Amino acid sequence: MNDAFTEITDALVNKGIAVVRTDTIYGIIALASRQRAVEKVYAAKRRDPSKQCIILIPGSGSVREHSATIAKYSAPDQPPTSIIVPATNEHEWLLRGGNTIAYRVVRDEFLKKVVQAVGPVIAPSANPEGLPPARTIEEAKAYFGDMVDAYIDGGEVPTDVQASRIIEVHPDGSVTVIRS
Repeated sequence: MNDAFTEITDALVNKGIAVVRTDTIYGIIALASRQRAVEKVYAAKRRDPSKQCIILIPGSGSVREHSATIAKYSAPDQPPTSIIVPATNEHEWLLRGGNTIAYRVVRDEFLKKVVQAVGPVIAPSANPEGLPPARTIEEAKAYFGDMVDAYIDGGEVPTDVQASRIIEVHPDGSVTVIRS
């Protein structure tokens, strides 16, 4: 694990992008604080530039303004959940013209250590827009080739594992389920 940790953190710190298994499926990740790296993810995925990406954080306290809300919906008895909240002071390249942002607390121990070491990462699914998410590292390599700086093999994703649940928590506290 140490070699994989060094490989992925080096790639991310040096404005690169990586493919790694998240709590659910493979994601293509970049430091949220590095605009150039974020744009590399969008280019590799051929992602609609108006679509936002989920941001993985190590814990609910990482986003002070929304820590209670994130903690409530990230409890261990909940499925992996991405929580859309009103934007506060996030970088404009993460907002994509919107006024909300989605966070998910990382549960996977390896990825949590990575995010604790380098900071929050964007983590859309590892696939070009319109194609199914990669279920193996080989599929991810076939999709992205040398556009990605590091590939970390997390094994095959079982067919019954889906992307995270997405909910939006509105300013009045009401909740809309976007994806269950």
